[in-house]
Amino acid sequence: MQSTTQAAEATTHTQPLAEPKEGASQASQPGRLVSLDVFRGLTVMAMILVNNPGSWGHIYAPLEHAEWNGCTPTDLIFPFFLFIVGVSVVYALSGIKARGGPLGPTIGRVLRRGAVLFALGLFMALFPKFEFGTVRILGVLQRIGLVFGACGVLFLTTSRRTQLWLIAGILVGYHLLLLIPAPGQAEALLLPGKDIGAWLDRTVLSEAHLWKQSRTWDPEGLLGTLPAIATGLLGVVAGQWLRRPDVAPAEKVVWLFIDGGALLVLGMIWNSWLPVNKSLWTSSYVLYTGGYAICSLALLYWLCDVQQWRRWIQPALWYGVNAITVFFLSGIIARSLGLLKTTDAAGQTVSWKDYLYHSFFTPVFTDPRNASLAGALTCVLIWLVVLGLMYRRRIIIKV
Repeated sequence: MQSTTQAAEATTHTQPLAEPKEGASQASQPGRLVSLDVFRGLTVMAMILVNNPGSWGHIYAPLEHAEWNGCTPTDLIFPFFLFIVGVSVVYALSGIKARGGPLGPTIGRVLRRGAVLFALGLFMALFPKFEFGTVRILGVLQRIGLVFGACGVLFLTTSRRTQLWLIAGILVGYHLLLLIPAPGQAEALLLPGKDIGAWLDRTVLSEAHLWKQSRTWDPEGLLGTLPAIATGLLGVVAGQWLRRPDVAPAEKVVWLFIDGGALLVLGMIWNSWLPVNKSLWTSSYVLYTGGYAICSLALLYWLCDVQQWRRWIQPALWYGVNAITVFFLSGIIARSLGLLKTTDAAGQTVSWKDYLYHSFFTPVFTDPRNASLAGALTCVLIWLVVLGLMYRRRIIIKV
């Protein structure tokens, strides 16, 4: 990872334009999207919130994943981030693609960055014991790295029309794959550990290297990466639409809302045959969450880039420009606090995480869910201070 202190890059996030017309004109140009950084920041803030409750045993329902089929607000977070990855690919690589010339060096850089993201996820899984024999090979950062690499290469080498056909082909093909019974089963079962994807993970990776909570299947498994790439490609397609200089900002927003609404409806219809399911990353889940992602980006684009309403966006920007950094470090620190031991008032040995939670939050709140939520919000605020200081010093850590 490298640190950059280029003030110009950070300035592009925060500099408001005085005239509304000038702001609208700028929004129609293929420059950096303030709304994309805000969207990324809000998404990562939500990630930190749901990943760091004071107590995993006391969580409000919207802050938990659906038990299997269905979709809670928490189930929107990861596909939002992958959608944002797709949009970011367009804004990072469009200039190179437009200039033409050999794409090999750029593709190499894209694949190296994807590999670094995968390696960071693997490091998080290994930390701190580094037990290679039982390490979970796949995970959140690993999937982000795979989706980034695939979307980067596909954006550079294919047209927007081809990308749309790829999305359709992946979703239909993945649905058909899920209808194949796993070896040893008489019929296809879309149940935990019973689908063809779970069988593939056990066969290729072995149970020792799967999600520790199950050991028989992995929510970021191999087969499920295919529809996750489709989620990223939805972002690639949306990003190319937003970069078009010949389309007025208002028209861009209208069509984004229309497309997002259509995907929501299609996702709900597809749910009748293939349930919306994050763990399987079903085709209906891709469309349903993609519809929400497109509508969310459309709203933020209208507010931040077209209308120039930016006084409220600073906290999201602080998170957005160092998104991978805060996700990685928050995971490492949370795990460290769970391993470090101390003695509580009763003389019992507890982790530092439990000690801090029971010392500062449970005495204040009678409802343990409120105490748990307060702990999570405190974590978000602590990182907000750290990221705000980094932003002011123009420290942006890039993978």
